[in-house]
Amino acid sequence: MLLREKVCVITGAASPRGIGKATARLFAEHGGRVVILDLDAGQAEAAAGDVGAGHLGLACNVTDKAACQDAAREILARFGRIDVLVNNAGITQPLKIMDIEAANYEAVTDVNLRGTLYMSQAVIPAMRAQRSGSIVCMSSVSAQRGGGIFGGPHYSAAKGGVLGLQKAMARELGPDGIRVNSVTPGLIQTDITGGKLTDDLKVEIAKGIPLGRLGVADDVANACLFLSCDLSAYVTGAVVDVNGGMLIH
Repeated sequence: MLLREKVCVITGAASPRGIGKATARLFAEHGGRVVILDLDAGQAEAAAGDVGAGHLGLACNVTDKAACQDAAREILARFGRIDVLVNNAGITQPLKIMDIEAANYEAVTDVNLRGTLYMSQAVIPAMRAQRSGSIVCMSSVSAQRGGGIFGGPHYSAAKGGVLGLQKAMARELGPDGIRVNSVTPGLIQTDITGGKLTDDLKVEIAKGIPLGRLGVADDVANACLFLSCDLSAYVTGAVVDVNGGMLIH
């Protein structure tokens, strides 16, 4: 088992068909003790129960620094350590550049970028004390190509900021034994995209993907597993594309 007895925290992981939930299930299969963080305590607890016995669900708004610190303290009180953080929580909005208002910009950048910073800050002291840890940040192909199918320019900006933050953290935290990497998914079929993807649109999008299919949440979860376990022990500051080749550069 690749994550035996490792305590793995995943933000925004209560959505049934989301990347976070798929990652939680996979981590549990590999022996990890999973902590699911989400806005609603009941949904987080239910998701943790779905993953199996011995896992934990907690309420946490990642845009609230105090809430992130409280969650980290609770996890340490329960399990005594934090080995892995997957900064999965995120939102998107399909807006054009001139339609982005202040509230839109703040909502998208707060969850995707500020949330990544705050939750990372909350777990870093424990990881430093252990002299080990892995932080996985969720960016997007949208950050690399300047827009995607559904996300607006403010989403691209936020996810681009995640890449810059991740690389800076990797450089600073490497001497502490903490690795920091990012995953950049392409178009993944989740609860967020499910209602917008018609069969015809799926066929059209797949034509531009060398592997000829849209991604599923498990595709991204597998990359998170690699970056979280010792198979990637000499990998930090990396960006792993999970997009079927739609962005070959």
